[in-house]
Amino acid sequence: MTALSPHGNHRADQPGRDGHTATTEADPRAIGPVRTSYAPDPDGDPDPGEIVWTWVPYEENDGRGKDRPVLVVAREPGGRTLLAVQLSSKRHDRDREWVPIGTGPWDSAGRESWVDVDRVLRVHEAGMRREACALDRGRFQLVVDRLRQRYGWR
Repeated sequence: MTALSPHGNHRADQPGRDGHTATTEADPRAIGPVRTSYAPDPDGDPDPGEIVWTWVPYEENDGRGKDRPVLVVAREPGGRTLLAVQLSSKRHDRDREWVPIGTGPWDSAGRESWVDVDRVLRVHEAGMRREACALDRGRFQLVVDRLRQRYGWR
């Protein structure tokens, strides 16, 4: 029998929710040296430069969350984890912590999206639900430049 979340959702349908493959929030200043890279590869595995879907915990860290797109920005050295930042279709025009990236195939409704550089996530390869697409290098670079300014990454 498949376990249900407190909200009635099947956990089996939410990769990245539980266990060692859970998506978690990472402290970007405590990670150590991060080398961002642009290396999309349409092989079904998450790679830097790709937007993938995974379960993301709410910022309140109360056990709730939702399936959402994230932009993978770096692979952590020596592991099967990646660093990513979440996307939102909620407008953040005047919010410095959000980088506008426009529209793309990750949103079937064609809405504009923003990337939250204030919250860095650790995504396990097996915690991804699906690969959405590769973000073009120019928009990826806008996000990475903001992350480098903010956290001193390379």
